[in-house]
Formats: sequence, structure tokens, C-alpha cells
Amino acid sequence: MSVQGLPYIPETITVHLGLPDQPAENVTLPFSDYIKNVASSEIYPTWPEEAIRANIYAQISYALNRVYTEWYRSRGYDFDITNTTQYDQYFVKDREIFENISRIVDEIFNDYVVRDGSVAPLFTSYCNGTTSKCAGLSQWGTVSLAEEGLTPYEILQYYYGSDISLIEDAPIKPNIESYPGFPLRLGSSGNEVKTIQRELNRIAEAYPSIPEISDPNGIFGVRTEAAVKRFQNIFNLAQDGIVGKATWYRIKNVYNGVKRLAELTAENLTFDEVSPIYPSLLKEGMSGDYIKTLQYYLNIISYFYPQIPGIDVDGIFGPKTKAAVIAFQEMFGLSPDGIVGRDTWRVLSKAYETSIKSIPEEYLDRAESVYPGYILSEGISNDDVRRLQSFIDGVSKAYPSIPAVTINGNFDEQTKEAVSAIQRMYGIPVSGVAGPVTWGLIINLYNGIE
Repeated sequence: MSVQGLPYIPETITVHLGLPDQPAENVTLPFSDYIKNVASSEIYPTWPEEAIRANIYAQISYALNRVYTEWYRSRGYDFDITNTTQYDQYFVKDREIFENISRIVDEIFNDYVVRDGSVAPLFTSYCNGTTSKCAGLSQWGTVSLAEEGLTPYEILQYYYGSDISLIEDAPIKPNIESYPGFPLRLGSSGNEVKTIQRELNRIAEAYPSIPEISDPNGIFGVRTEAAVKRFQNIFNLAQDGIVGKATWYRIKNVYNGVKRLAELTAENLTFDEVSPIYPSLLKEGMSGDYIKTLQYYLNIISYFYPQIPGIDVDGIFGPKTKAAVIAFQEMFGLSPDGIVGRDTWRVLSKAYETSIKSIPEEYLDRAESVYPGYILSEGISNDDVRRLQSFIDGVSKAYPSIPAVTINGNFDEQTKEAVSAIQRMYGIPVSGVAGPVTWGLIINLYNGIE
């Protein structure tokens, strides 16, 4: 259940049988079995069914909030929730499950409570209402309300407010940590970058010295790097401007805090805030620039691995592209399903980076035209930008509508305008940055002139 993405029900949840810092066993079990255990441990099967259902909704939402915010994992723990009521919900390993509670959980385990206008599972705090009292739901109080004729939803509204809703039949997926598995740095792109940009901008409201990322577009540019470095400075992390696992989860931790996502009074988290801007899966039948990028990478890698067939970079995910993906997956020990998800893309990117660094010396003159493996954007200064500018300079002499650039190695406004002009001319989304599709187009134009 990736943090701050669109919520789903995790297939499993890992429970720590003790206090967070106490050495204890971790138990991983299906999410529905966990809820059955908690409900059987905390409430009575003889209660009115409306009360039982209201309590189970609260227990589901509470657990989902812990998973969704990665409350413990963002603090360096290797579990999702504890079994102590001092912090979480009561769980007893291998306990007996009551039959009626099991039946109800099977019906509603993928339903949860949200605040209207928010997509995040509500932190449905609760207590027993007798020996302990709290601002949330009273477990024994639900019995009285059910006996008065209130429905489970009305009972929840009584405790959490009239502005709540029940999300029903949420999808079920494997519980995968949100960290993408590789560092994000200058030139990275994707939904994970967009997530970091959005979260840093919200954190900056509480820590104004963090520069705002004015265009959180999923491209890791110099402004994002500056924001990361300042965040790292404030929170005593290595100030390298790279979002590795430690920085990723520290950002999550602080973001959860400023948004109060693990509190009953959390800020809303809207659909627009969590919607991905890039497709999370590439598969047969799809088309577009994302497929061109995939094909470009596969083609370069195929020069070094003959088992991977070369393919046309046409932006259409057809049978040949699928066959190339399967060949790549088989070679690198991945599940050969022909679908490019997060794991396949991570390995593919690493293989591409390794390949372009392994070009034999006799081919180095051709290597000048190979995409460097990261997105070039305004503010970046290096030899890769210089190479890009030299190709644009040659193209601009043959195409008067493309502005000339100064070959200085600095991706400045002039270079951005030239890249935008080329994108506009050839129907590529105008971003002013040079990714693999734009790079490949510029090289093709240049080679045509040559």
C-alpha cells in the first residue's frame, strides 16, 4: 500500500508482538485474518451486529492508516503495526476467531472510512469507553447506539462526524514499500519524483527555508535538488541532494506529521494530490512516448545482449516489444510476463546505465549520440548538456524555425527554448526538457543533416 498513492487493501500485514522498540516476533498474515483476530480480541460476538460492524470498520481504517502512512516503516522499523493497545490494536497470535465476526470481516474487510474530500483512510481512533476514554469511538458506546436502532454508518458518524464516507470494495494488492528501490537524483523522473516534490512543497509551508518547487512535474531538476538538500540540512541527513531510502522515509515521516495523517483531525488528501502522472504499468496494447522510451532502452541494451531482439521505436507496444521485454526479464531473473512494472523498469534502467558505460573504445565516437540515461533540464551544467547543444546547433542551421544555442554546457533558457521548439515541431509534449524520446529525435535530425 504505497504511501500517499491511491489506497488499496494490502494482501498481508506484518504485526510486531510487543512495543515498537522491544525485541519481539514479527507475524505476517493476510489482512483479513488480522482484522478477524483484532475484532475477536477487542469486542464481543454477542454484541448487536450493527455495533460489531461499526467497530470492525474502525479497526480496518485504523490498520489501513498505519499501513498507508508507513507509520512504523518511515521510522526504520520492519513492521506495519504493533499488537499493544498502548500504540495500536490488540492482536493475539493463534487465538480463536468467532464465527460471526469471521463472516462479517469477510464481507467488509476491503471497506474503510474516509473524511469527505479525502482519499486517505481515516485514523479512526477508539477506546473501550469504560476503563479508557478518547476523542474517537467508544466500543461499549456502540452497543447502546445499536440498541437504539442506529446503523453501523450512523454509529460511525456519531463518533467521527457527519462528514465521513465509506469506501467500499477497495482493490487488493501486495503490500509493497513506497521507496522505489533506487535513489532519485538529478535527472530522475516518474511518479515517485512527483510524490517527493508534492510532499516537499507541503513540508515547506512549515519550514519556509525549503525552496518551493514551482512545477512539480515528476522531473527531478535543480530546484528539486535544492529543496532536497535543504530538507537534508534541516533534518541532519547527508546533504547530497539524492533521495535514497533514508531521505525518502524521513520526508514521509515529516510529511505525515505536517499533514497530521495519523490523527483524527488530519488534513484532507485529495484525489488530485495522489493521482499518478505516469503510467505505473506498460503492457501490450499501449502506445505513446512512454513506450518509445521503453523501446529505446531495449534497443541499446540489445546491442550488448544478443538474446534480446532489436525492435522499432514506434511507440506501439506490440508483440515484438512484448517479446523483447520477456527476453530481458528472463535474462535478468525477473518474472517473464511481458509487463513493465516498477521492478522491471528499475532493472531496465540499471542495465541501460551499465550498457552505455560499457561501450568499447572503438565505438566511443558513436557513443556521443547515445542518450545519457537521465533527463536533462534547465539548470543542469555538464558535458552531456554540451553534447546536446552541439547537436541542436547543427540542427538549427538546417531548420531556421529552431533557435540557435550557445554551446556552453549550461542548460539555460536558450537551450530550453530550442528543445521546446523541436518538441512543438514534431508533436512531442512540450516540456522543454530532453528525455530519451526528445534526445532520439534530435539525434535523428542531426544524422539526417549529416
